[in-house]
Amino acid sequence: MTTLLVLIPLLFAAAAYVLPSDRWRPWFLPVGGFVHLGLVLKMLAEDAPLPVGAWVGIDPLGRLILIVVSVLYCCCAVYGLGYLRFRLKWGNRVFVPCLLLFLSAMSLAAEARHLGLLWVAVEATTLASAPLIYYNRNRLSIEATWKYLLLCSVGIALAMLGILFVAYSGLPKEHISLQLDDLLAAAAHFSRPWLRAGFVFLLVGFGTKAGFAPLHTWKPDAYGEAPGMVGALLAGGLTSIAFMALMRVMQVMAAAGEAEVARQAFVAMGSLSLFFAAVFVIKQPDFKRLLAYSSVEHMGILAIGIGIGGVATFGAMLHMVNNALTKGVLFLAAGNIHRRFDSKRRGEVAGAITVLPLSASLFIAGFLAVTGSPPFGVFISEFTILRGVFSAGHFTLGGYFLVMLSVIFVGMGSTVLAVTLGPPSERANKVDYQETLLTTGPPLVMLLLVLVLGLYLPEPVRKLVLDAAGLVEVIR
Repeated sequence: MTTLLVLIPLLFAAAAYVLPSDRWRPWFLPVGGFVHLGLVLKMLAEDAPLPVGAWVGIDPLGRLILIVVSVLYCCCAVYGLGYLRFRLKWGNRVFVPCLLLFLSAMSLAAEARHLGLLWVAVEATTLASAPLIYYNRNRLSIEATWKYLLLCSVGIALAMLGILFVAYSGLPKEHISLQLDDLLAAAAHFSRPWLRAGFVFLLVGFGTKAGFAPLHTWKPDAYGEAPGMVGALLAGGLTSIAFMALMRVMQVMAAAGEAEVARQAFVAMGSLSLFFAAVFVIKQPDFKRLLAYSSVEHMGILAIGIGIGGVATFGAMLHMVNNALTKGVLFLAAGNIHRRFDSKRRGEVAGAITVLPLSASLFIAGFLAVTGSPPFGVFISEFTILRGVFSAGHFTLGGYFLVMLSVIFVGMGSTVLAVTLGPPSERANKVDYQETLLTTGPPLVMLLLVLVLGLYLPEPVRKLVLDAAGLVEVIR
């Protein structure tokens, strides 16, 4: 099963590249995606025991990441049929295979139980997604691609150095293993200074990939210039993979008795991310870059949840699910608006709800969801994290958390409402683009999922989230 989850997207990518027809090639996206989702659901139903000592395996955290990534990918793949039909003249011989390679790399990262293999998989996600950012082939997209490659490569290089420090902390043992089970078993005997140094480099390295501030500078350009479906996969899928990598590091730190050090670092990084997001969403003129800063905000929320521990860890894992789906809604709806107006600028786009009623409504609903408004799932997960903050006695942090969320709500709201409401701007008929079921159905499905998670948390989902949180924290 673990092999198939990586191999199936690779085979579909090879077949898509060989197929000469740009018109039929996009069909490999949903077919490959739904086969992958079927395998993930089969894996969840079987719940096979995890082989001890294996380099590849699926533990509770891996299961949670896989289902999130697979559902998000399937929605984006269906959306891609409508999007690529509109962009047929641009060709898709590189775009379609790279999307499937991206899914394969994320699957390998979710299954990796060896820090070296995890590093390779995370780097593979960078290489697979870079051509996707460049799809529009203009000056801004190539600049965004190079910035993405440069900063994420520097980050992953620092993560490699961190892995080496972790390995060195286990000396003078004859055999040093980076397999996760071996690390957890031996962590209590690691050298504390070297382990802490390794943690810092891993936090900075994988934190760059996640987009924590001030390591987030690739996000506004990449999210702003990439197609909407690519932005959704970056903001919902790639950041979840990076967050999972950090949780692997947290597992090792907890096993070594250094959890408190790690928690303090996560809280500091999360608090700083909230501040940067609040500053840059205010009067943000580009509504796709606005979503990038929203991503910085929510990675900060995840970091605070993990840093506080206890019930907040459960809230963080649930928040990862809600954030991924909500970002899918926002980026796909924003992509529709962008194509109709041929602009992302707040001053040039207005009255979208008149010409694109469903897409604009989804954009507004996605904004309400992502800012933690009830009854959406994000409200529940953020409230759970906040409850954990106050229960732990961090009242100053809790007040700061609420103030930052309020500023971000107002800042995002001013841009979202300016883009969607009012009379249509002169650019409303710039491009002959109409909403279709393919381009509005997938974000609607994800919005309904986020709504369901806000109204009722099904027991299988609750158990999946609880088991994932239990790997790094004892939930009482």
